[in-house]
Formats: sequence, structure tokens, C-alpha cells
Amino acid sequence: MKTNFLFTPFLVLFLSINAFSQANDPITERYTAHNKGKFFAHWGGNRSYYTTSDIQFEGEGYNFTVENAQSHDLPKGWNIDYIKPGSLTSSQTNWKIGYFFHDKFNVSIGVDHMKYVMTQDQTAMINGTINLPLTETGSQFNGIYNNRPINLTDGKFLKFEHTNGLNYIFTEAAYYTDISSLFGITNTDIFQLNFTEGIGVGMLVPRTDATVLGKQRHDEFHISGYGFSGDAGLNFTFFKHFYMQTELKAGYINMTDVRTTYTDDHAQHHFWYGETIVSFGGIFRL
Repeated sequence: MKTNFLFTPFLVLFLSINAFSQANDPITERYTAHNKGKFFAHWGGNRSYYTTSDIQFEGEGYNFTVENAQSHDLPKGWNIDYIKPGSLTSSQTNWKIGYFFHDKFNVSIGVDHMKYVMTQDQTAMINGTINLPLTETGSQFNGIYNNRPINLTDGKFLKFEHTNGLNYIFTEAAYYTDISSLFGITNTDIFQLNFTEGIGVGMLVPRTDATVLGKQRHDEFHISGYGFSGDAGLNFTFFKHFYMQTELKAGYINMTDVRTTYTDDHAQHHFWYGETIVSFGGIFRL
């Protein structure tokens, strides 16, 4: 019953807009009939999901790998920080700006500000060696590790997060088509439903919060690797210029040089990821 109650207002809104668009159906060509020459921009939020990954940590006196490390995102839920100046990056956010060079094709640049947290409450298998000077922090973990299980819960051995954040800066080419007629919508200047799909490539510029064997963290933005992605979604455009866009996105990330301390210590890992994205924006011909 609760699901029906929540769904009913959206159904009524959709039917009302559809009826209004058919009742106001002038013969003149629609503004929404052509996209070539239009610019668009949107801002939104995401939930992100990651496969397990083997994370290798290397520095003076140690070289070890956390096998099949589990991870998760850090959602903030419905929060004013998504639009509050000074707090935008505290949430998982997405933005994109682009240009239609053809009625059905556009190019864009964007940033997916995801958050990646290696799950602290886990026991992971460790392979490698740790041979730090006995006077140095972390020397209590000295030894040869051959599939040795380590409980990471207390964070003393390792803490590893891209929480400010896992920043995927990309360029994308996308296909965009009007599917309004499939739902009986005739006046697309009032309401238009579009399908969009795209492919992108970019670089990762994380700000990593890593504490490795008790060492001081680096915690500064650093180009750490590359990624590629694909997405598909629905675009709901209202009154020619304003829209909401929902997307499913997936891709691959390879981070070959993650800074972990203020020396030359670094980490590397690669994994697949997925996102669900909801954005709000505008489209205009300048």
C-alpha cells in the first residue's frame, strides 16, 4: 500500500503533463525538435559500487599486497550539502557540461566525485614482506607474509580510503534520442522523454586518506591512474530547458600510483565499478 501511495503522485504528474502537452499542440516546429548547437550542464549525486581488488603497498622497508580487499562507498543520503557552497565535495556528487554537435550526438566533460572506502571490518589475506627498522612505527608487523590473515578492524595495520574522493575526471561522447512518441507525448516543448547512452575515458585524481603501518598520510590531490566508462539513462526535459536525468554507469579504474605517505611510498590497485546517478540541469542554445 505504501508503494502505491508513493507511486501515485508521479503517475498523476506524468499523465497530467502528457495531457497538457497534447492539448497544447501547435503546428509550428518544436524548439526540442533539434539539439544541434545547444549546450547543457547538470549536477547530481550518486551511489557507487566496487568489485574487490588486490591492493599493493610499497615503500622503503615493505612491499605487501592485501588480497581481494572489500570496499564500499560513503553515502550521505538526502542532504543540503549537495547544494551548499563549501560542502559540495562532502557528498558523492557528479557534474557534466557538454555541447551537441549533432541533433543526436554530444560531447562533454565531467567529474564523478565518488567515495571509496576499504572496508575496515574485514580479515584479509596478506602477501609480501615488511622489514622496518625496529625503532620505526609499524615494525611490530615485521615478517614474511604468505597468505597470512590479518584483521584490519582496528586500523593499526592499514587504513585506506579515497574519500575526498575517488575523482574520475572524464570526457565523453554520447548518443541522445527522443522517445516521447513511444508514450504518446506530442508536445515535446512541454515535456520530452529522451534516451541517452555514452562512453567515456579519463583520469583519476584522488585525495587519498591512507595510514600504512602507522605512517603519516599524504592526503593531497594526485594524478593516480586512468579509467574508462559507459552509461545509459533517461532524460526528462520540462518546458524546453530544464531536465532531470537518471543514469546507470559502469567502468574500469586502474590506479597505478596512489600516494600514501610524504615519502615515495605508494599503492596501486585496479577494479570495476558501477554507479547509479540522478542529476538536475538545463539545456540552452547560446
